[in-house]
Amino acid sequence: MRGRPRATVIRTDTTMTSKIARPLDLLRLVGGVVLLVLGLIAVVPSPNDWVWLLGVLVTEGGHWALVACLPLFAPGWRRTRLSRAGVGLGLLGTLLLLTPLARAVAFSRELPGALETRFAVLGSMTPVVFPRPASLVVRSLFIGVSSPAVRVEDHLFASIDGQELRLDLYRPAEDHAPLPGVIVIHGGSWQSGSRKDFPALNRYLAARGYVVAAVSYRFAPRFRFPAARDDVAAAITFLKRNAERLGLDASRLALVGRSAGGQLALVVAYTARDPAIRGVVSYYGPAALRWGYANPAKRSIIDSSGILDAYLGGPPQTHGAQYDAASPLSHIGQGAPPTLLINGLRDELVSPFHGEFLSDRLLRANVPHLFLRLPWASHGCDYVFSGPCGQITTYAVERFLSAVL
Repeated sequence: MRGRPRATVIRTDTTMTSKIARPLDLLRLVGGVVLLVLGLIAVVPSPNDWVWLLGVLVTEGGHWALVACLPLFAPGWRRTRLSRAGVGLGLLGTLLLLTPLARAVAFSRELPGALETRFAVLGSMTPVVFPRPASLVVRSLFIGVSSPAVRVEDHLFASIDGQELRLDLYRPAEDHAPLPGVIVIHGGSWQSGSRKDFPALNRYLAARGYVVAAVSYRFAPRFRFPAARDDVAAAITFLKRNAERLGLDASRLALVGRSAGGQLALVVAYTARDPAIRGVVSYYGPAALRWGYANPAKRSIIDSSGILDAYLGGPPQTHGAQYDAASPLSHIGQGAPPTLLINGLRDELVSPFHGEFLSDRLLRANVPHLFLRLPWASHGCDYVFSGPCGQITTYAVERFLSAVL
């Protein structure tokens, strides 16, 4: 008689534990599946533009998987097969998400030496103030990259065809002697985008002793090439004419562009023949436009041939002169300024072959340059400024500008 109540209590407790455990096991399984899917996105080709956009975030923020997987190991994770399966899937996903970071760590160890080899002969490789202590800082992955406060001013630099063209000027918080200038050109397939895109690098450089001008330009298809190129040139003219009141040293300038802005930065730097332009940086910018038209990106991600049609007026068969005039490859000579090229080897919008072609041409022309091939990275990887791509490219740009300016 005494044993029955105890047996009943045991059965009741087991039933209650089972009822509590089941939803927790399902949650653990769902969490594991989510981590695995994100891990696959970080390492396999993107099927469409939405997955590419998500891929940029998970590739550059994969280190957060270390935090996300911890709840999977809450007490009781070994209790059921369902729970153990969730943990196993989560661990596999976490390993995949950490793969880009592991590749970035290996790459970062080689970067200082590569920069020193290519650009040290041009000038000091040490930034003046607040330099990054290393090309990849683990602490910054989680707490971000900090910068002192800067001033931001809006300026009208031209008015063309009834359209106002403005630039945002970033300067150190305190007045200094005339500082070297960096002109930043945004991307957007020459049809969209804003000078206010990717402001973190602008603030970072301004806090470290540069006058940074993020410029606007007219968009295709209404305004085709060379409209955008001419707008960037107009911005440079404005900066030079107003250099004294802007605190700018007009004899020390560099251009930095992303994607379509990378093409504009390169073509302006190579055609201006301006000794004041001491260097140019292209983040994943198209450089071989004829080749790009014949070898388009995956259409489910971007209609790259259609974008070139809109920018240049038609295909190479009928508008070959436009393609040649807009291709940086066509304008490389011994007077071309030192160049830093940045491309992710997983870039599915602008093939790394653009950088390969340009690097080969620069090598033959004896132009100092470095092509950073980021093995884990995709198009727009520096959007996550504190991520592996953001940190490594900022370190490279900072030292490149220090050497050439």
